Amino acid sequence: MLGNGDFDREEIIRAHREAIIRRMSGYGGTILAVQDTTGVNYNTHLKTEGIGYISDKTLGVNVHSCLAVTGDGLVLGLLDQSSYNRPEPKDETRSHESKKVRLIEEKESVRWLETLERSTQDIPEGIKVITVCDREGDMYELFCKAETLRQPFLIRVVQNRMTVENKRVLEEIRKKRCQGRVEVTIPRDSRSGIPEREAVLQLRYASFTIQRPHILKPIKTLPESIEVTVIYVKEERPPKGKDAIEWFLMTSESVNTSEGAYEYVGYYIQRWKIERFHYVLKSGCAIEKLQERSIDKTTALILMYSIVAVMIMNTTYAARLTPDAPCSLLLGEEEWKLLYCVANKTKKGPKKPYTMKEAVDYLGWLGGPKRAPSDGPPGVKTIWIGLMKLYILLAYREYLA
Repeated sequence: MLGNGDFDREEIIRAHREAIIRRMSGYGGTILAVQDTTGVNYNTHLKTEGIGYISDKTLGVNVHSCLAVTGDGLVLGLLDQSSYNRPEPKDETRSHESKKVRLIEEKESVRWLETLERSTQDIPEGIKVITVCDREGDMYELFCKAETLRQPFLIRVVQNRMTVENKRVLEEIRKKRCQGRVEVTIPRDSRSGIPEREAVLQLRYASFTIQRPHILKPIKTLPESIEVTVIYVKEERPPKGKDAIEWFLMTSESVNTSEGAYEYVGYYIQRWKIERFHYVLKSGCAIEKLQERSIDKTTALILMYSIVAVMIMNTTYAARLTPDAPCSLLLGEEEWKLLYCVANKTKKGPKKPYTMKEAVDYLGWLGGPKRAPSDGPPGVKTIWIGLMKLYILLAYREYLA
C-alpha cells in the first residue's frame, strides 16, 4: 500500500496470487481458471477522472476477472483482474467484417488472451490449470494462445466452425448417437430468474480438426488447424415451459469416455461461481456505490473488494465441501470465539475451534432468521451479512463487555 493512501494494484494482486498458489499446492489435481467480464455502472460519475463508456450510453468500467476454482467448486482466490473502458461510445459505423479482420491485439477481446497468460504463470508442478470461459471466449486466437502456452482450455462454443474436411462441427456432433446420460444440478440463473434444478443430460463427444477461420487467413502466424474435442450436452426432459439446456463445449483435452465427458461438463458448471462472484461484488460489496475521484483509484478499490468477495465465497462453499474441518482455517481465534458466543447467547466461549459447518450455520443465524434443517446451507448473501455483523461486533467488543 502506498504512503499517500492509494493502493498498489500490482503489489496486491501479486501477494494474493502467491497465497493462492500456496493453497493450490495443498489441493493438487485440477484447478479451473474461470474468466469473465462484468460492467460496473458509474453513469452519474461525470467528473470522475478517466471515466469512459462500457456500452453505447453507459459510463463506467468493465472488470475482467479470473478466479481459481477447484474441480469440486471451492473458490481459492483471484488469479488475475484487469479493467478497461472506452473514451468514446462504441463505434457503430464500422461493418462487422471490418471489426473481425483486425488483429486480436487491436481488439478489447485481447483481454481473454492476456488473462490466460498471466493466470497460468508460476503454477506449481503437478497442478493442472484449465482455463474456462463462456461463449465470449470462443476465439480461434485464444485456442492458439493456449496451444502455444501448452495450457488446456474449456470453452462454450458459439461459432459453428469448419473442419478440415469442410464439415460444420455443430451439425456433425448433433448427428452422433447419445453416448451417455448423467443427472446434474443446474445452478440458479440469477439474470433470468430461473431457480436451481436437477436435470438429466444426454452426452455426445467427438474429436475434430478445425480450420483457421477464413477471416483470419491473412494472419499467417496462426496455425492453419487445431485439434479439439467437442462435447454436446442436451437436457432430456426440460421442465414444462422451459427451453432445454443445450451446450456445445470445446476443449483441447482428449475425451474418450462418457465419464470423461461428464467430468468436463462438471468443470463447466463451476463457471457459475464467477457469476456469484459478480453478484457478491456488486450487491454485497456495493462497488457501484464507490465515490472515488479517479477511475484508477476506483479499480484499485474494486480489486480490494474482489478479494473480500472471494473470502465470502470461500467461507460459504468450504463449509459444504469440508464441513468437519476446523473453523480456524478461515476465522481467527477472536472471531470464532465471539461468533460462538453471539450465536449461542452466552459469555463463555469455546476452548477449541468448532467445525466449519457450525461456523457457517452461526453466520447464517447472524445474517438472517434461524434456519430449519430443511432450508439447506446458507448462501453467499446470508454469509456476507453475517460476516459484516460479526466484524461490527468485533470492532466494538471492548465497549460491550
